[in-house]
Amino acid sequence: MLKQLGFLLAGLLLASTATADEPAAAAPTTWEAGKHYFVIDPPQPTTSGDKVEVLEVFSYACPHCAHFQPYAEQVKQSLPDYAAFSYMPAIFNAQWEPYARAFYAAQSLGVLEQTHQALFDALHRDHLPLRTIDDLAGFYASHGVDKAKFLSSAASFEVESKLQHAAEVVRGAGVDGTPSILVAGKYRLSGQSAGGYPQMIQLVDYLVKKEHDEHAKPAKAAAKKK
Repeated sequence: MLKQLGFLLAGLLLASTATADEPAAAAPTTWEAGKHYFVIDPPQPTTSGDKVEVLEVFSYACPHCAHFQPYAEQVKQSLPDYAAFSYMPAIFNAQWEPYARAFYAAQSLGVLEQTHQALFDALHRDHLPLRTIDDLAGFYASHGVDKAKFLSSAASFEVESKLQHAAEVVRGAGVDGTPSILVAGKYRLSGQSAGGYPQMIQLVDYLVKKEHDEHAKPAKAAAKKK
């Protein structure tokens, strides 16, 4: 009996070791619309000019978004010159509204770059009680932002307009969870659809190239006619 138990424990140890050493699921050889990503109809407006827009829909309140942050940085670094990365805050409940407002206030005041990761860390690593716009004003003040200016910006018409626009895009794109990524306002994907966060990076690269190539074809055809 003891001998059998020894074999059983050894088998379980080997199984757990094998599971721990298994590599992450590889990206599929072919990305499929309707499975790995979804076509947005009608396409949503973008703000990247001639560049292919890669837009992360997120919330500072979302723990999954905090976990995705290193991957978002990888997405940004992997983009070609003809693509541009940006963020758009989602408001799926009343508790998320102050964070979206803070995002646009920080953007308006020119402090987004130096406070973006810091706010994720404050909320999800340090677990600071930053729940209201006044709480968040204190956080930004600790990073050198004038508290009165922050609160004024957060309540401004500019920020209100951006919040309304973001809500329209999120709704129009069919985003129902965060983090999600929109490519060129035409394609939507998430970690769930892509098969994981590493796969999202590869899928974004694929969709950016797809969008760029589709725009390049008419340009090449027009050049040949000349």
